[in-house]
Amino acid sequence: MKRLFVLLAVLMGCMAQLSAQGKFNERPKLVVGIVVDQMRWDYLSRYYDQFGEGGFRRLLDNGYSFNNCLINYVPTVTSIGHTSAYTGTTPAFHGICGNYFYIDGRGLNCCADSTVTPVGSDNMKSGQRSPTNLLATTIGDQLRLHTDFRSKVVGISYKDRAAILPAGHSANAAFWLDTKNRQFITSTYYMNDLPQWVKDYNKELAKNKEFKKVGKDVGLYPLTGHITTDMAIAAIDGEQLGLGNETDMLCVSYSQTDVIGHKWGTRGERTDEAYMELDKDLARLFSTLDAKVGKGNYLAFLTADHGAPHNHQFLKDHKLKGGEWDVEKLAADVEKHIASKLGNTKKVLLDILDNRLFFNHDAIAAQGLDLQRVKDVAIEYLRHRPHVSFVVDYEKAATAPIPAVLRDKILLGYNFHRSGDIIVCTEPGYYESGSWQSPVGTAHGAWLPSDSHIPLLFYGWNVPHGACSTEVHITDIAPTVCSLIRVQQPNACVGSALRFD
Repeated sequence: MKRLFVLLAVLMGCMAQLSAQGKFNERPKLVVGIVVDQMRWDYLSRYYDQFGEGGFRRLLDNGYSFNNCLINYVPTVTSIGHTSAYTGTTPAFHGICGNYFYIDGRGLNCCADSTVTPVGSDNMKSGQRSPTNLLATTIGDQLRLHTDFRSKVVGISYKDRAAILPAGHSANAAFWLDTKNRQFITSTYYMNDLPQWVKDYNKELAKNKEFKKVGKDVGLYPLTGHITTDMAIAAIDGEQLGLGNETDMLCVSYSQTDVIGHKWGTRGERTDEAYMELDKDLARLFSTLDAKVGKGNYLAFLTADHGAPHNHQFLKDHKLKGGEWDVEKLAADVEKHIASKLGNTKKVLLDILDNRLFFNHDAIAAQGLDLQRVKDVAIEYLRHRPHVSFVVDYEKAATAPIPAVLRDKILLGYNFHRSGDIIVCTEPGYYESGSWQSPVGTAHGAWLPSDSHIPLLFYGWNVPHGACSTEVHITDIAPTVCSLIRVQQPNACVGSALRFD
């Protein structure tokens, strides 16, 4: 009898092992990545009672929420956030160091590519785009590699960078809006002609009289969220995503929330409307996925590329600290100070972007100046400016007398060829501003929780219901998704796969 029990135990163990092996090879039919541009984590609780059941609350009530997801680098801006979520790494490794940055003194848009041309438009400015400046692979790249490129990967957004960078190098397509002709376009990096389903959808867009006003009236920007959702649904149908033999991936980014936040801030009816409308869009998208791919057959995650602080005047009105850090005036002041200390120097500062100073190394050398001396003079001046907490020479960041938590974020955000020379950290509530800044809007870029605390929700295939408050990072998203779908992590990944405890 005892031998029988032992035999049964062995058989049950073998069956369990075989079952586990079978599950290990199972994958969802579709992975859907959703990024909400400029979404603060606390919006989930702020709007919870106003959300319907099919959008955000579907994720919160049925999925898993990591309530303490932080961005672990600076600066916290759109292109970096999208890239870090999908590569599992930071600018130090993936090389996307801002929406605009300099590569060894040459300024460029993060997705600029002069070797390609627009498809679906003659607007070279909008269409000469590709992931050429991205140094690392993405989730989609790894999925395509794993399936010998049989999986389909498609990126869609209002912004070019938010469609291109998440989808990665080997994506089948990325589509973004040409704001000049109000049509979805791509570039010859991906194809030489738009698919028929895109042409058909663009024809529908051309008939939309309200959409033609977008750009003139920022209040219409919730409409771009509806259009992004419609385009995502059209892609599901047009590319038959999730209906093949391999797992496919759809990367969707909602940009209207960022446009509205910059214009109107984190409070008020405009922002409220944006999230109520987005909630409806998510409900439509999930309903379509249920019908087309099947409930339980797709894995979805939702996060943000960054958050945002409250408007500085809003803070002051409520007796809280805050203010603007005028970059346009600062650049001129820095040049003047350097000239006063080092002689009548010609222009040595290329730009100030995302609180980072980019110096013209060639101009400095041509004038017989020492780069380190120029940086030291600038740092000395900046440290005495109002509302500045720290000024750091990137090349000396590892030994700078600053808190370790900030040092690590600076180093992870620093790429020698692309990040400039000096980074400035302002006091809480103070953010970069200039003539472009709305007096009632907001900006972002800091390491602070307002800018770096973002939502992270998983839903669907093999995701239990639950939540945790353990600190996790934006770089943990890619390895978590790759672990769930059983493919290798992106090639520069530094994050860790998360547990759904």
